[in-house]
Amino acid sequence: MGVLNALVIGIALSLPGAGYALLEGLRGIGSNLALEPQITVFLPADATRQQAEVVGGKVRADRRVVKLRFLPREEALKELAGMQGLPELVRALGRNPLPDAWVVIPRPGSLDDLAKDLRGIPGVAHVQADALWAQRLAQLAALGKLGLWLLAALLGAGLVAVTFNTVRLHILTQRDEIEVAKLIGATDAFIRRPFYYTGLLQGAAGGVLALLIVALVLVLLNREVGALAASYGSAFRFAFPAAGDALAIVLFAAGLGWLGAYLSVSRQLRDLD
Repeated sequence: MGVLNALVIGIALSLPGAGYALLEGLRGIGSNLALEPQITVFLPADATRQQAEVVGGKVRADRRVVKLRFLPREEALKELAGMQGLPELVRALGRNPLPDAWVVIPRPGSLDDLAKDLRGIPGVAHVQADALWAQRLAQLAALGKLGLWLLAALLGAGLVAVTFNTVRLHILTQRDEIEVAKLIGATDAFIRRPFYYTGLLQGAAGGVLALLIVALVLVLLNREVGALAASYGSAFRFAFPAAGDALAIVLFAAGLGWLGAYLSVSRQLRDLD
């Protein structure tokens, strides 16, 4: 019975555990992206630095511009070469095809209108609104994390009920022994302690099983993810939860087991009295 209950706990907790590992992997990708909405104003490839300053002055004069940064073509090429999988491509180009650009941070809510007006400035070759999609990705990740917490809470309540019922059955099978122990002076703390240990160890075992299931899922998933990432010149993999997070899962499962045992023992001993 205890092994089966530990298995149930492990399977149930592996769902939010695996979801957390996947979200952390996606968050790692999003952390490399600029989540603040911005506009990139590209200049013609043959624009001089003086022409770039003229365009920058006109952009800076707009009150909807919060921050303005000049991005010379040399720095843009260096950033491009620093991206994973692109250094070989940059070396193969043989020259710098990137133009100078101005990076604009707009006031909230003015992204689209400002980008439209910036396109009309003389000397501007192209205007691109960046990072809005990345901001939406971050919002979706936050929504997914909230969903995981809700799922963990619901499954946790179910696991407490499983432990509650298991301990209740143990108490009922040992009812006569408990009554004799109380008659000869055993305290409630003495009687409760073995059942607390049962719930605690059962929950901890379930947490360890959950980690093993998550590890297996990630190994299988990374086989396909690795092939897909390699086609883009990346070495991305979903990582197993950090040691602190793994320990938190085991402690959380152990706490659920202890809580179920505590509620069950309190209820059954009260009925015996």
